Amino acid sequence: MVETKIALFEGQRIRKHWSKKQNRWLFSVADIVAVLTESENSRKYWNKLAERLRDEGSEVVTKCHRLKLKAADGKMRLADVADTETMLRIIQSIPAKNAEPFKQWLAKVGYERIEEIQDPEKSINRARENWQRFGRSDKWIQQRMMSQETRNKLTDYWKEHEVTKQDEYAILTNVIHQEWSGLSVKKHKSLKRLKTQNLRDHMSEAELIFTALAELSTRQIAETDVAIGFAPNKSAGIKGGRVAKNARKELEEKTGKKVISSSNFLPSEKKEIKE
Repeated sequence: MVETKIALFEGQRIRKHWSKKQNRWLFSVADIVAVLTESENSRKYWNKLAERLRDEGSEVVTKCHRLKLKAADGKMRLADVADTETMLRIIQSIPAKNAEPFKQWLAKVGYERIEEIQDPEKSINRARENWQRFGRSDKWIQQRMMSQETRNKLTDYWKEHEVTKQDEYAILTNVIHQEWSGLSVKKHKSLKRLKTQNLRDHMSEAELIFTALAELSTRQIAETDVAIGFAPNKSAGIKGGRVAKNARKELEEKTGKKVISSSNFLPSEKKEIKE
């Protein structure tokens, strides 16, 4: 499964994917066309433009690729994608008032990624700045970053112990989440009224802490059991999730408050998350 990330240009969402093979970002052509043309049907606009470019003998269209990206309904669907160089050539074929600012934004996004590869600390700092820009507290940001570090250590373990398929990562993640929270990842996102957004970016502080506990416990149990392959790591995931579930239930009994929350950080939600 391709991990779809979201970039923002003047508040508008653009899907992108980092290609390790090509060492560059690949952007959704339809999303960029939508931003530049303000068309209600950007995919139709792009199809017509692609046809015209082919007729003109342009090689631009042949440099686009088909890749499955997460759509607005949460499903993975094939979409045309292109790297920065190809997108700049496509933009030249679109009459748009904000073409120049967009070109600068596109180049900046690509350059920042190269910077982050050379100096990972810059990626961390940018993430912190973005969360601050969206009104997250320093305490929440600290928990979010801790949760991500715990997640990375777990996926590193999987990678080194014969869990190699992307869909297996998704299944194992769901197993752990279901066990500790009582909800699948999909149902938890639905509870928070999320679609393509990252669930962790909309978790409360408590949800982040218990997610991290579940994944930390899973990794340590897997290391103790020397779990190799999908099935043994699934077993470790159930055990690790259960550790966090027991802790969650004990906390809920003593506070009378549910850890799982329907609150989110969506722009339309003018409210603070309450633990």
